[in-house]
Amino acid sequence: MAATYDVVIVGGGIAGLSLASVLAGRCSVALVEAEQSLAYHASSRSARQLIPSYGPPVVQELTMRTLELMAIRDSVLPEPVLTPSSFMLIGDFEQVRAQASGHMRPISVAEALELCPVLKPGTFSAAGLDTGSFACNAPLLIEDHRRLAEAGGVDIMAGARVHSAQRLGSGWQLGAGQEAFQSAVVVNAAGAWADELAVISGVEKLGLQPFRRTAAIVDVERPLPEGCPGVTAADNSFYFWRNDGHVLISPSEAVPSGPEDARPRPGDIQQLISRLNSLTTLGIRSVRRSWTGLRTHAADGVPVVGFDAEAPGFFWLAGQGGYGFQTSSAIAELAADMILGSISGGGAHEAAPTYTEHPESRTAEALAATRWSIRR
Repeated sequence: MAATYDVVIVGGGIAGLSLASVLAGRCSVALVEAEQSLAYHASSRSARQLIPSYGPPVVQELTMRTLELMAIRDSVLPEPVLTPSSFMLIGDFEQVRAQASGHMRPISVAEALELCPVLKPGTFSAAGLDTGSFACNAPLLIEDHRRLAEAGGVDIMAGARVHSAQRLGSGWQLGAGQEAFQSAVVVNAAGAWADELAVISGVEKLGLQPFRRTAAIVDVERPLPEGCPGVTAADNSFYFWRNDGHVLISPSEAVPSGPEDARPRPGDIQQLISRLNSLTTLGIRSVRRSWTGLRTHAADGVPVVGFDAEAPGFFWLAGQGGYGFQTSSAIAELAADMILGSISGGGAHEAAPTYTEHPESRTAEALAATRWSIRR
């Protein structure tokens, strides 16, 4: 017999887990994850930075709201998920101007070299600095969402890949692993597999495209000083960050991929090491570990959040495009509001159990300014 819930969330990454924690205690929820552990794919392979100046304007607005909500959480719990971590953009004048935003102020080359003394003079001619960015303790945040979800009655099942889904009457029936589920709402938080889940469900896919992004932790001869900002090339060809006495580096590539358990390709990291050793005095010696994640984008680069107009009860929570952590709390807040409104017939519903009262989310307005419909 199928277990019955108000909502079944498919996907146990940051998107699905953050939504589950907000819905917990407000309706009956099950979360199913195909892998044997939660946050296995993109969510465990994140650069773990929340940068207000990073991404298109709608993502920047979502990031600011997420930072507000995480700051509320950090104000009442002993271990913070946020740590101040400045972000610096370097390149030529036109590149930096094109990539900078209102959250970033221009700084001189001399200031940039003082902030990050491993940069070699003459390798860039302009810079911008964002002092409002933060490093995110991603494992703690994931565990936080899991704990809150389970405390609120959410049933979480790993190793339960969805193999069937169909609309029946006023709801949905799903098969995942060895279990069967019935629900009023199915949330597609399947990341790089979001379009595949749509096909299984008989829903028209959106053309979401996963892209590869590789990173590594490296040993260096000259460690970055404490307080050194993360550095990103304005032409999106690399970035590097201080990482507990080591350095995190990435070629910042965006190579189209199918949904897969992505792995680094031979030469990608070595080529970047050669380049960074020519642009900096880091003196990269060896690679401690490397990984590749998938960043899944919609065609317009805006996260896809909302009910599918052609498939009642099918809710898209996908296409975060590498901005998953930095938009997660804001998007979960909006998604929960939309889903609870649907379950209650569009009427009023219980206020979100946040750590303290907070003003109305700006998330819906931010998304609506760019996308008016799931299907344009």
